Amino acid sequence: KTCIRFEFHEGIVRSIIVIVNKDNYFRMMSTSIRISKSFASQVRRRYVTPFQSFSTSANSSDEVERLVEELPTDGEWAGCSRRFMAPLKINTRGGDILSDPLFNKGTAFKTGERDRLRIRGLLPPRLSNMDVQVKRFLHNLKMEESNIRKYLLLEDLHDRNETMYHRILVDHIEEMAPIIYTPTVGQACTEFATRFRRPRGMYFCEADRGNMAAMVHNWPHRDVHVIVVTDGSRILGLGDLGANGMGIPIGKLSLYCAAGGIAPHRVLPIVLDVGTDNEELLNDDFYIGVQEPRLKGKAYFQLVNEFMLAVRNRWPNVLVQFEDFSSDKAQTLLNTYRHEHLTFNDDIQGTGATTLAGVFGAMRAKGDPVEALSDQRIVIAGAGSAGIGVGQVLKQAMLEQGRTKEEALNTFFIVDQDGLLGTQRLSELSPEQREFARDTDGGLSLEDVVKKYKPTILMGMTAVGGLFKEDMIREMAANCDRPIIFPLSNPTTKAECTAEQAFEWTDGRCIFASGSPFDPVTTKDGRTFYPTQCNNMYVFPGVGLGATVAGCKTITDRMLYVAAEALANFVTADELKEGKVFPHISTIREVSHRVAVAVAREAIKEGQASKIRPEQIENLEDHIRSKMYYPEYVPLVEKREITI
Repeated sequence: KTCIRFEFHEGIVRSIIVIVNKDNYFRMMSTSIRISKSFASQVRRRYVTPFQSFSTSANSSDEVERLVEELPTDGEWAGCSRRFMAPLKINTRGGDILSDPLFNKGTAFKTGERDRLRIRGLLPPRLSNMDVQVKRFLHNLKMEESNIRKYLLLEDLHDRNETMYHRILVDHIEEMAPIIYTPTVGQACTEFATRFRRPRGMYFCEADRGNMAAMVHNWPHRDVHVIVVTDGSRILGLGDLGANGMGIPIGKLSLYCAAGGIAPHRVLPIVLDVGTDNEELLNDDFYIGVQEPRLKGKAYFQLVNEFMLAVRNRWPNVLVQFEDFSSDKAQTLLNTYRHEHLTFNDDIQGTGATTLAGVFGAMRAKGDPVEALSDQRIVIAGAGSAGIGVGQVLKQAMLEQGRTKEEALNTFFIVDQDGLLGTQRLSELSPEQREFARDTDGGLSLEDVVKKYKPTILMGMTAVGGLFKEDMIREMAANCDRPIIFPLSNPTTKAECTAEQAFEWTDGRCIFASGSPFDPVTTKDGRTFYPTQCNNMYVFPGVGLGATVAGCKTITDRMLYVAAEALANFVTADELKEGKVFPHISTIREVSHRVAVAVAREAIKEGQASKIRPEQIENLEDHIRSKMYYPEYVPLVEKREITI
């Protein structure tokens, strides 16, 4: 059979003709046209996203037209489709449904649903639809002046109607991403305890040792695909926030759902509450976590190990993403579990892959081939888990391109608070840091490293705001025609320099990307530059989607490399001309899909794709797209057990 689908996004309407064979595998042909914003609402009302099927026997345009649904303009179905949708069977009814954010539709419950779910009279009588609900919510959101107030309004919606929450993220990701994640999430975490409203996710602490295998069954959902876990020890650039760090897993998983298409009932945010060394939190009456010094040594690693075994026992195929663990723990945990569990560390590997994609894009913008990566001189300020992780991913990329390990390592100059990493400090360095230690000039300051080695790429992962001084940037620009400058620390106040400073001090010649977003910059001579954000959200949702759909057992270095390649290749030539090294954030779902396909293809090559059948390989792109969650209301029916 043949299907037709019309999609609308950002002023583009796309018609997709889908040919479906008897085994329900399909291929697509599509065309796109741009329409005005004034016509957008008409398109959304007339054309619906899910497939409408028709027979090809008559092969007539009349038959196609009959199956393109005209949405009602009045009555309780106004603006809503009445096409077939398989109902979702749920175990709750009555008022409990209205308290469950996964099933609650608010005033969008139709009369039939209100009757059969026993909620008639529990809602105002006037029926609505999602378009009206979203319009009302955005109206209220725009009335709030501060981003933290907008964050709280969004989280309130998250707690009562997840479908509508994720629809808003999908349709308005450019506006919402800085609110639900960096930079606003930093303030949300520091104020998490005082603003605590409703629990979300799970918490594990030392008192739970011996019970974790049973505790995980307290989580009500049986099919968890992705867990994001933190111990709160290094939240962004804010340090030890303990249990207040729960805002990070919540924000990351919102992006997994909206950008990566993972259904919200298949994600789980977790905090390992091992205490805190933050004196302010230890003495805070409102703090919600364990008010004891952090676990250390064997006690810490044994708790983490029990947790990992417990979640894997209940959900054998779950992806565990480590997030914001302190540098002294992050690499050790990654090395311990990466070869036995489906897991990766976003601060090390996610940041590395995203940065590699940005560097590839920057080299394309300069007109250099990406294979010239090892010809660069790379200075990384910050030797923590993020800085070393970026170095490792860039080094691995050079090895993939055929360079020797010695040639690759010779391009790096990694500097911490004590200067350039050198062999005279080997006893103080971690095994990962030792690899980058240089035989000469150990301890040389960042400024002197820039003067002596004349870098072509300068990256910052120090969380020291303003570290890149004017003299340093001008020195770099004097020795490099198109310097690549990536101040990657979060939040914005921790950035090593601003976009305006970078463009001003290089006379507009730099290629710039940052960890937090910056507004466009107009120089004194009237030129306008558009800085892009080197945000991990370009990579981790797609990696998670591809790994879980494919049924991977581990996340390999090669998967991260192909993810970076897929992201870099998504950037258009026009974007590169504008100095952008990452695609527009509005395309994030398509970016995630492209990354997921690359990861799944690599999993197939490595023999890890346990969930991909041979016949699905030919249509892998369509198969992965079909697995992506799209937030829309579906019919609900009560699951009943009938006995005779």
